Amino acid sequence: MPGQASAAVVSTADVHWHASSAVTGSAAAPLATASTGPARGSLAAEAAGSGLPADELGRTGAGDAAAGLLSADDLPDGLVVADRYGRVVIFNRAAERLTGIRADRALGQDLRTALPLADREGRCWWQLSRPYDGLSIRTRHPERPLHLADGTELLVSVGYVRDPRGEGPRTGWHRDPGAVRRLTITLRSAEQRARIERTRADLVSTVAHELRSPLTSVKGFTATLLAKWPRFTDDQKRVMLETVNADADRVTRLITELLDVSRIEAGRMEVHRELVDIAARAAKIVAGRVAAGEAESRFQIVRRGELPETWLDVDKIDQILCNLIENAVRHGAGTVTTVIESALVSGAPGIAVSVRDQGQGIAPEFAPRVFRQFWRAKRRGGAGLGLFIVKGLVEAHGGAIAVAQAPGGGAEFRFTMPAGVPDHC
Repeated sequence: MPGQASAAVVSTADVHWHASSAVTGSAAAPLATASTGPARGSLAAEAAGSGLPADELGRTGAGDAAAGLLSADDLPDGLVVADRYGRVVIFNRAAERLTGIRADRALGQDLRTALPLADREGRCWWQLSRPYDGLSIRTRHPERPLHLADGTELLVSVGYVRDPRGEGPRTGWHRDPGAVRRLTITLRSAEQRARIERTRADLVSTVAHELRSPLTSVKGFTATLLAKWPRFTDDQKRVMLETVNADADRVTRLITELLDVSRIEAGRMEVHRELVDIAARAAKIVAGRVAAGEAESRFQIVRRGELPETWLDVDKIDQILCNLIENAVRHGAGTVTTVIESALVSGAPGIAVSVRDQGQGIAPEFAPRVFRQFWRAKRRGGAGLGLFIVKGLVEAHGGAIAVAQAPGGGAEFRFTMPAGVPDHC
């Protein structure tokens, strides 16, 4: 077999399939042998017609590149294509980056030599799958983790392009029905899957931990009340039932947060716009905290200048403000100030809201992390999802949020949003 892409030319009349070489584990065994006469559709023929080197055509997508339709290098995933003889004819830049194999070394080579893949037990995957002489009705291999010779894990999927069953040239080669015309191999890094798996594991661990405490409390108090109801005074019963109620609210809040996280990650967060007075919404949230026993003197709302008419999702605005104010109360100190002012957002009228406290603030090195899932300051209570959800809700409105040092010390969370328009517009 020729070793360079520029010599990767075939004459189908002189091809002889060697079944034994297709199933051996030796990477050196060729998948087919061919003469070197030019043939229509070969890389050399396409290179001659396009004025590009054959290896560049192989890297970027052969005839499609010549026609200006598509370049394989434009694809974000690795792409490797082998012809009917098992030789690599396309090896894009993403494949080079993922495998560490240079395209000029892979093009024109036997597929098993150019891209040696093994399963987790170290067995040659090409030998196990037998793409060229295996099941003739197979059309694809679903994505699966496979390993290169150096141990690099990749997510690999394979698609088959086959000749119609019972058709095709048979001169010098008795072709089985549905013979393989082309193999298309896509490669993706396994790092993203590993990160997703770690995130899921963290989520399960966090949820289990956060649910255990309130559910244990609910179970304990209800079991005690049921077993010893006559022994408790009305005041004792009331305290226990209030605790059960608070823990049930905690469980409900956690489940709501998980649903919000799911919608944000899936891009399914819906915004139902209506006319919203943000200063009035902030005042209502503060009034609720004061009614729950917080000192009124700890909260301050500042409205600066003329504010534009804002069309936002009132429930999500309440959730954003509630999270930011609660975060300032729990992790900050001193007065919690909410500042509302007009702003230009992408050159259009918008609103800017800042929630400040007078605590120690957030160290600059931690600032990029605070909006990630499960981030918690000093491992204090909560699932660590609140600020992640706030960021998702702000971005669903087309806005942005950032954290910085407040003018008088402490942390300042500031978000901006476009004023928006009614849904019917």
